[in-house]
Amino acid sequence: MSTNAAGPALGLDFGTTNSVVARSNGSPSPDLIEFAAPQATSAVFRSALSFWEDDSVRGGLDHEAGPWAIAEYLDFPLGSRFIQSFKTVAASPLFEHASVFTKRYRFEELGAKFLEKLVSHAGGALSQRPERVIIGRPVSYAGARADAALARERYDKMFADFAREIHYVYEPLGAAFSYASRLTEPATLLVADFGGGTSDFSIVRVAEPGAARRCVPLSASGVGIAGDRFDSRIVERLVLPLLGKGGLYRSFDKELEIPAGFFNDFADWSKLALMRNRRTLDELAKLQRAALDPEAIGRMIAIVENELGYPLYEAVGQVKRALSTESHAEFRFAGGGLDISADVTRAQFEEWIAPDVARIQACVDDALAKADLGAEAIDRVFLTGGSSLIPAIRRLFVERFGEERIASGGELTSIAHGLALIGEADNIADWAS
Repeated sequence: MSTNAAGPALGLDFGTTNSVVARSNGSPSPDLIEFAAPQATSAVFRSALSFWEDDSVRGGLDHEAGPWAIAEYLDFPLGSRFIQSFKTVAASPLFEHASVFTKRYRFEELGAKFLEKLVSHAGGALSQRPERVIIGRPVSYAGARADAALARERYDKMFADFAREIHYVYEPLGAAFSYASRLTEPATLLVADFGGGTSDFSIVRVAEPGAARRCVPLSASGVGIAGDRFDSRIVERLVLPLLGKGGLYRSFDKELEIPAGFFNDFADWSKLALMRNRRTLDELAKLQRAALDPEAIGRMIAIVENELGYPLYEAVGQVKRALSTESHAEFRFAGGGLDISADVTRAQFEEWIAPDVARIQACVDDALAKADLGAEAIDRVFLTGGSSLIPAIRRLFVERFGEERIASGGELTSIAHGLALIGEADNIADWAS
C-alpha cells in the first residue's frame, strides 16, 4: 500500500449499529455521503441486512441493506431473515457462518453484500471512489476471546474490492482528528468513542494549527462494552421477567426455577434472530405446558414465532434514550397479539449498568497509564457515539476531568469525518493500525 502521497480520500466508519461515509475535499469539513432512505435522507446508514427468497434472482435469494433492509423486513417479517450488528462477530473464532434460508454466509460475505448496497444507495456518490480509503476499527473488538488478527483477515476480505489502497485507523483517532480541526491552540486530548459494540479511547497531543504534524497519538485502549450491552441489561432486567424469566415450572412433584438457558439468546439480538426454528419452538411449547405462568412463556413464543426481535429491541432502545433525558420511562411493546409494558427509573438503569461503567472507567485509566499521564494533564475530553449521551457515562468524565473540559457533538458522524481528514495526510502510516 502506498503511503507517501496525500490526496483525496474516503473515510468509512463501519459501525456496529450505523455506518457513515465521508469524502475529503481539501477543507477541514469533508463531505458526508447522504442516502435517500425510505423515511428520510440521512448520512447515517444502518448496519443491517435483510434476505428473502426470490426465484427470479440468481441463487434464489435477494437482499437489501441499511434502512431499505429494515423496510423490507417490516413489510414481510415472517418471510425475511434480518441481520444487524454483525460487526460484533468479526473477531469471534466461534462464528463460522450465518445460516440464511438454505445458504451460509461468512462474515466477509455478509460484509461484501452490505457494501454493495451501501454503494448502490449512495446515488452515484460512491461509484467513483478515491484510491485511498480509511476504515475505522475498534481498539478492542467485541466478544469473548476476540481475535484481532482474525478480524483483520475478515476485514481485508470484506473490503478487498472496495478500493485499491485500504488503511485501518482506530475509530477514536478518527474522532480525535475531527475534533482537532476545531482547535485553535495546542492541547492534550482524550477522545471517548461509545459505539454499539465497543467503547474506545485515545489520547492525542494536538499541535497549533499549521504545524507540520498537527496530531500525535499517545495511547489507545478499548473494551467490548457499549450500546448493545446497555440494551441487553434492559432486556435482562426489565423485559425477560415479562417473558417468564425467574418463574417456575413443574417437574414431576417439584416446582423448579426455569433454567436461564431458555433466555440467554434474548439478550443478544443476533442470537434471538436464530431462535425461530422447530427445535427451539418445540422446547418452548413443552416448557409452556409445564410452567406455572404459561402466559409469560406464551409471550416469549409469540416474539420468536412472529420474528419480533427487531421491534422489541427498538422499543428497548427508546427506553434507553428516554432515560438519557428523563428520570423514568415506560417500556411499551405491542405486536403479534402482544401488549406488554413496564416502568423503569434512571436509577434502576444505572444500577443495572454499574459493572459495565466500572469496566469503562478502568479502560480510561488504562489509556492514561499507557500515555504516562494523570487526569490533570488532559486539556480537553471529547465524547462521541450514541451512548455518550447516557448520564452515567457523561458523569464518569465530568467527575474525573471537570465539566469545563468536556465537549461533545457529531455523535454519529465525527469518526467518518476525521477518517477522511486522516486520509489526506502525508504521514498516514503514523495513524494506521
